[in-house]
Amino acid sequence: MSSGRSWVINALYILLSIFSFGGGLVQSCGYIIPESPVLTRGSSFTALCILNESCLDLGNIHANQIIWRIKSSVVPKEQYHVINRTVSSVTFNDTSILATPLTCNILADGQIEQNIYGIAVTVGLPPEKPENLSCIVNQMSKSKFIMTCTWNPGRDTFLATDFRLKSQWPQETLPDCMPQGVNNSCNTSNVQFFVNLEVWVEAKNALGKAESEPIDFDPVDIVKPLPPHNLIVSSEDLPTVLKLSWDNQIETFEMELKFNIRYRMSDSPDWMEVPPEDTESHRTSFTVQSLKPYTKYVFSLRCMKKDGMGFWSDWSKEKSGVTSEAKPSKGPALWRKIDMFHSPNFWAVHLIWKKLDPSEANGIILRYEVTVRARSRLSPSPATYNVNSTNLTLNLTNGTYEVTVTAHNKIGGSPPSFLLIPASNSKAPVKDLKAFPKDGKLWVEWKVPNNNVVKYVIEWCVVSDSSDCTTEWQQELGTSQGTFLKGNIKPFKCYLITVHPLYNNGQGNGQSTKAYLQQSMPAKGPTVQTKKVGKAEAVLTWKPLRVDEQNGFIRYYTILYRTIGGNETAVNVDPSKTDYTLSSLSSDTLYMVKMKAYTDEGGTSGPEFTFTTQRFGKGEIEAIVVPVCLAFLLTILLGVLFCFNKRDLIKKHIWPNVPDPSKSNIAQWSPQTPTKHNFSSKDQIYPEGSFTDVSVVEIEADDKKSFSDQDLKHFNLLKKEKSTSEGHSSGIGGSSCMSSPRQSVSDSDESETAQNTSSTVQYSTVILNGYRDQIPSVQVFSRSESTQPLLDSEEKPEDNSGGCDSATPRQQYFKQNCSQDETNTDGSHFERAKQVTPPINEEDLVGLAQLQISDHSLQQCGSGPEQNKHESALSDVLSSSTEGQILRLETMGINTATVDEIPKSYMPQTVRQGGYMPQ
Repeated sequence: MSSGRSWVINALYILLSIFSFGGGLVQSCGYIIPESPVLTRGSSFTALCILNESCLDLGNIHANQIIWRIKSSVVPKEQYHVINRTVSSVTFNDTSILATPLTCNILADGQIEQNIYGIAVTVGLPPEKPENLSCIVNQMSKSKFIMTCTWNPGRDTFLATDFRLKSQWPQETLPDCMPQGVNNSCNTSNVQFFVNLEVWVEAKNALGKAESEPIDFDPVDIVKPLPPHNLIVSSEDLPTVLKLSWDNQIETFEMELKFNIRYRMSDSPDWMEVPPEDTESHRTSFTVQSLKPYTKYVFSLRCMKKDGMGFWSDWSKEKSGVTSEAKPSKGPALWRKIDMFHSPNFWAVHLIWKKLDPSEANGIILRYEVTVRARSRLSPSPATYNVNSTNLTLNLTNGTYEVTVTAHNKIGGSPPSFLLIPASNSKAPVKDLKAFPKDGKLWVEWKVPNNNVVKYVIEWCVVSDSSDCTTEWQQELGTSQGTFLKGNIKPFKCYLITVHPLYNNGQGNGQSTKAYLQQSMPAKGPTVQTKKVGKAEAVLTWKPLRVDEQNGFIRYYTILYRTIGGNETAVNVDPSKTDYTLSSLSSDTLYMVKMKAYTDEGGTSGPEFTFTTQRFGKGEIEAIVVPVCLAFLLTILLGVLFCFNKRDLIKKHIWPNVPDPSKSNIAQWSPQTPTKHNFSSKDQIYPEGSFTDVSVVEIEADDKKSFSDQDLKHFNLLKKEKSTSEGHSSGIGGSSCMSSPRQSVSDSDESETAQNTSSTVQYSTVILNGYRDQIPSVQVFSRSESTQPLLDSEEKPEDNSGGCDSATPRQQYFKQNCSQDETNTDGSHFERAKQVTPPINEEDLVGLAQLQISDHSLQQCGSGPEQNKHESALSDVLSSSTEGQILRLETMGINTATVDEIPKSYMPQTVRQGGYMPQ
């Protein structure tokens, strides 16, 4: 049973689909009434969906299965009403919510919704009564007129509404006028003058119709005529009159006209009108009076019906004309500039005046007449100058002058302009001078110094670094306390404004101020540099911005500085300053600094500058260097003083005294002149400690037995000293023939100690006292402690070819020991000295320098005949001394010099107290 029912439902669905087309309604199964209704917005509406009986037999279909939809939205079921099995209704209380389409749908077997039927619903409003109906007859040409009627159609009906303009004469209805593309006006060419016409408007749509109130008029009373044409403006003999003439475009039999004339000066936008009562009659010309001489005027006119019915025509095309010339109405504005020469008693007066306005010139100015009169009893007659320009320069002496200027055109001259040039500006100046922008202009105001001011002269110029200040000026009445500057005042420019009060008998000093019409941010910022950089401070300097770069008044500067990675610090600086000191900075730190200049409109930054603070502050380096240098100098000074006080000690250790053998006493000694020693009985000749080193002390006595045991003990002690020091001594009487003296100087291969010892030549003086107050017969040896190299006679043993054995002991004063055994007393030779009581004088040694030894055999150890001769001669010299003391010197160490050579020898010297005697 259920399967059969399902088959029926499917078949019904197929049938409904076959009868449907384009998504439309199934026409054979139902319909909606009313069909496509037009509804009034806001009213109630009920629609019925009626099912066909033929569809009810195909399945179990009932009206309660109908669903209503507005477009795609389901209408709430509360608005449904099932009338019977085939009819269902829906009710809408407000049709403003309705939309197209409204559809009736059925839910077959409770599963499938199928559209049955749909209608288009139109919602609108009926037309309102047209209001404000009016008509106008426009003249299109001299004989053609068109009537245009307009009205207010009322509200929008949302429906197609038809408007018609209906008209009729008293006994005839005229054709309707249909608007073209609009609903509020209509044009008709069926115009008849001097006949009353009734006109009204009818509006009609699907919901109803409405008519306006009718209007009744004669078309001639609503005419708007064409404006007059061919307007001509011509001047008359009078300078204040111009004549106008024109043509009318409507015939007089149709209507008479009245006119309205307007005019203006060519440089003014403001129109002036001729009084209406002067142009109420019909005419074709008119003379305009009370005009300004030599002034260009522009004219235009219009017309309308003479009785005032109808409408004014449009204004005619403009035409211009110029009135005739007349004398200038006033003299030019006069001013002066005074330049002083080298002396204040001589002036260069520059007279300047302004050109007259065209309204004041009343023609073309041909020349200016300038009169200059000095105010003094002895003044000459006034000087008169005729110039074509607006300036005149005069060289005058210091004084008071009256100047007049008269402008002349072809008709005549103007009233003279008067200017008093006083000797000094002794009158009161203006007070509280101010200048500021106002209403897009630059306003200047001041306070009146007193009530005797005749007029004011306001000077101004643009302050610029690139050009001179070109002065402009204007005059104001003496009752003024402020004015706008008249001229091309530009924004962002600095103006220097000066106000001069003028009196009948003098002039006040000018007061000046600066002002901007409009300010802006500076064009650039200041460029900052460092003037001085310290450890914790830096002096910044900058140049003020040029006036052309300021674009306004600089109110203040802001210095912005920071370290790398640090916070920025800002400092505000007065604009009058050009340098500033940054303090509390870190030492040896890189800083970045820039500067901004501010006006009333904002600030602009300059380029960034970097600097590095110093590591040390002012005076710190000096505080370190100066004490160090002073300490160093003090140390050097103390060292020098110490060295000076200890110069002998230092010289002894560092620069020992080296005797010059060539200046030794031995070189000046002569055997015939023995050396005298002035021994004082009170002083010791050689105090204790004066002996440094004794190399050889040998004493030979004639009879050893004459000495006591105690004396011999002293002699033996001396022998031991000699034998022990023999190997460490060199020099006269101290070197061995078997050992080379050359090796003892520097070339021996012995140890360093042996070299130092053997290379040192010790000089000393040895004096032996007699035994038990006896005068001993011993020689005195004068030697010096020196590091001087040995003489040739000692350093060249090969020169001693004679040997030591050939000489007898008595023939040598100083004998070198040829034996290897130092203790052999037989090989020792002693020299005896004759004992004398008086000491040897040093004057006796003078003859010693005259001694010339020429025999080369003196350098040898042998005792040839020549040696004996020299010894005998030397003995003769010593024996001739008055002192009676003979000194025998060993000639072994003295070289025989040639005629051209100076003999070289060791100089014996006496050891004095306190050290060695330098030679």
